[in-house]
Amino acid sequence: MTGKVHLDHAHIRRLLMAMLRIRRFEEKCFELYTTEKIRGFMHLYDGEEAVSVGVIEALRPQDAVVATYREHGQALARGIAMPALMAELYGKQEGCCRGRGGSMHVFDRAMRFYGGNAIVGGGLPLAAGVALGDRMLGKDTITACFFGDGAVDEGSFHESMNLASLWQLPVLFVCENNLYAMGMAVERAEAETHIARKAAAYAISSAVVDGMDVVAVEIAARQAIEDIRKTGRPYLLECQTYRFRAHSMFDAQLYRSKQEIEAWRKRDPITRLRAWLEQNNLMHPDEIAGIETAVAAEIDGAVAFAEAGTWEPIEELERYTIMDRVPQ
Repeated sequence: MTGKVHLDHAHIRRLLMAMLRIRRFEEKCFELYTTEKIRGFMHLYDGEEAVSVGVIEALRPQDAVVATYREHGQALARGIAMPALMAELYGKQEGCCRGRGGSMHVFDRAMRFYGGNAIVGGGLPLAAGVALGDRMLGKDTITACFFGDGAVDEGSFHESMNLASLWQLPVLFVCENNLYAMGMAVERAEAETHIARKAAAYAISSAVVDGMDVVAVEIAARQAIEDIRKTGRPYLLECQTYRFRAHSMFDAQLYRSKQEIEAWRKRDPITRLRAWLEQNNLMHPDEIAGIETAVAAEIDGAVAFAEAGTWEPIEELERYTIMDRVPQ
């Protein structure tokens, strides 16, 4: 196994479609939120699609994924059905968590997608626990843990990195460094702004990659996974990316300029891949238009599914608060 990626037509089509599904889904979520179809807290992923798509493309179905509260992208890239995800955001019981999780707590046991976590850095110790559990069960798996740059100031980051190194856990720590922890710029919060360097304190290998380039992310992820499988040790991958929208739907984002946002939009991972494909005659514009049409139809279907969904009966609200049986 090598870190190289064989970019045949099926592969590049899959990467482009995966990013377009996330982008258009998030755009629809923004629209639905403004009309109060979706309520509560919601954090959109526009601009960061290359990170989740590139990393998850390098994983196997049996590997585990732990995400953050900005996890719609990871959920879709992992393969969680779009109708079930949309229904979850609507709060309908046809959602992947029966509408109980909402935007920040997406979970799918069958897909080995363990959240969605509303606590900053909360997924890091969970990822270490999943990796430890898999190893104790004799599973040949890797746990990918996504987290933001703001999480590196949490004790859970340092504790999890330390334990993963001490116990030699197969965890791929993926930092989605979008330069802001809510409204706090990395350069104002970190004495060492190169987050990947922090791994050295725990004897963990690391790498930095352009998180706006899906092919570069996939190559870096494959190299990191190869290292984990070879050494049995964790790895930190810092993906330098940028969110095009505010931190959340309640954020006025007065902490960054329009000029900065527009400069990053010129590095849009979807636009870059699309242009590269067309310039190198790897994909005809008509085929790309066909993908857009298919994605739009899928989103329309997901919205219709969510709209037709049902609210959980009041008498069911106390269900699942206590586990009545151990899942097999």
